[in-house]
Amino acid sequence: MKRDLEIDLLRSFVAVAAHLNFTQAANAVGRTQSAVSLQVKRLEEIVGKRLFDRSRQSVAVTHAGEALLVYANRILAANDAALSHIQRPEAAGLVRIGAPDDYATFLLPPILSAIGKDYPRLHLEVTCDNACDLLPQLETRALDVVVATHPTNAVAGEIARYEPLHWVAAPDYLDDPIAALSLVLFPAGCVCRDIALDALRRIDRPWRVAYSTRSVGLMEKAILENASVSVMEASTIPASLKVIDGREGFPSLPDVAISIHRPTKSEAHVSLVADYLLSKLAGTASRDVVGQ
Repeated sequence: MKRDLEIDLLRSFVAVAAHLNFTQAANAVGRTQSAVSLQVKRLEEIVGKRLFDRSRQSVAVTHAGEALLVYANRILAANDAALSHIQRPEAAGLVRIGAPDDYATFLLPPILSAIGKDYPRLHLEVTCDNACDLLPQLETRALDVVVATHPTNAVAGEIARYEPLHWVAAPDYLDDPIAALSLVLFPAGCVCRDIALDALRRIDRPWRVAYSTRSVGLMEKAILENASVSVMEASTIPASLKVIDGREGFPSLPDVAISIHRPTKSEAHVSLVADYLLSKLAGTASRDVVGQ
């Protein structure tokens, strides 16, 4: 008959393996040394192997102990995570999030969906606009959290990650190096717009803004139908567009930073959402779009 590994026994075992000292391990788990010794003995009886080589001068983990230690750490981590998840206070309330339209379209939906599943009593309200128009709304408390883009030489807020910028166009786009470059961009104040125009000015390439819109959907349509070019972050490039980096007349572009902004003092449920966004954005790598 199979026997179960008890959490308390594993916790004491891991403590002894970490300290290689029964007295220190006992202090770490809040038990007496004799109690920890008995727990280790019980665990050895369950697994049928000696877990430690003990002498008056030292304690060493056996090969069997090393093997069990890997599983013990996993079991304890799963146990602690399960308890933390089940016992955490249920967050509730309204959290107003501001984000540019491209983030709201490509980056935020899976994250917000996950928040909704984990915290069903939270109500998330998203406002789309340029970051320069959203950030002042934090100060007036019209918004609780803002996801914003910053140039890497002027970063603000809490950095979630860095994003490469790319020149993008329709798949069949043919550049006319003599004519003014037709651009589709977010409105004035957009970091990516400023970077694109500065890059073109540096190489003295003529340009004109054909479309200026806050909607990434309208940007995509204008690019496809009007032989125009734009600059977009790697994770926000629609599948219908092609990266044209490296062509003559299209200067290299720097990375930008995606940051989370929140008031210095926030309610617990607002801080929870801000931390969630920060963690998930940091853990989501940019799509590899080169050669797309």
